[in-house]
Amino acid sequence: MIYTDMHTDTLTACADRSSDLVGYEGQTNLTKLKKVTCAAQCFAIFTEGESAAFDFEKYLAYYKQNMPKLRHIAAPIANYSDILQCEREGKVGIILTVENLGFIGSDLDKIDRLKKEGVKMASLVWNNKNLLASPNLVFENGLPQFEKRVDEGLTALGKEAVERLDNNEIIIDISHLSDGGARDILNGRKIPIVASHSNAQSVLNVCRNLSDELIKKIADCGGVIGVNFCKDFLGTPAFDCTLKNVRHLISVGGEDVIAIGSDFDGIPVNPEIPDCTRVPALLNYLIDSGIPNSTVEKFAYKNFLRVFKEVCG
Repeated sequence: MIYTDMHTDTLTACADRSSDLVGYEGQTNLTKLKKVTCAAQCFAIFTEGESAAFDFEKYLAYYKQNMPKLRHIAAPIANYSDILQCEREGKVGIILTVENLGFIGSDLDKIDRLKKEGVKMASLVWNNKNLLASPNLVFENGLPQFEKRVDEGLTALGKEAVERLDNNEIIIDISHLSDGGARDILNGRKIPIVASHSNAQSVLNVCRNLSDELIKKIADCGGVIGVNFCKDFLGTPAFDCTLKNVRHLISVGGEDVIAIGSDFDGIPVNPEIPDCTRVPALLNYLIDSGIPNSTVEKFAYKNFLRVFKEVCG
């Protein structure tokens, strides 16, 4: 069975280590992805804090310089037909995303540039507040409080950024976003959005996981939620906790809301899912546990590809 994955930090990790996406010795690389028939992998450009603007340019330059060297094994995805072409040619589709738009400051024209550079998905915020939004994370005495949630909504600029992202046919990602910010985006929304690497709060009560209210709102707009394999958000053992998340997401939002968002190379190694080569075994485990094959196919690739086609064309 083919699959898609909505979030990895492998691009950033490779650039920082002057490595390459084919043979990088991490949780994901293109050789491994091809072996396990990954149809499309979202590779995030990660930005953070005062260095965010520099980081964006650095990682984008790395991607553009290295993409021509990868044509034998992968191809960039501009639209849904490119994914089908990659499948026919046995290549991995590369979907470029951005985690944390804080680097744009107050210049919303930079969102227009994202489209020109081929970015297909973007989140407003990571773990630090910026001019657009607040994260769903509270620090007290310098320590994260993972059971506390944030109701603060989007800023006026953040709301404009959401509109600009929609106009540029860039999928909006609400992973890391505060509950209030997520509600601002989701209330009355008709265009699908994603939580690219988030789990269910009812399964494990940490702030990075989604409340049932938000799960339902994401489902109502046709969006999807990518189950994150980080043990701090997933729980252990990984296969069983993934099953619990899938079942809960279906119970709240229906089978069209489930997807994969591994967060590989952005998380500590999870012993049961140490890298992408274990994804096929996970899919088989879900089937063996009673999840219908047609539903596992939606989890593996159909749901995300539906959203990608609807938003990005």
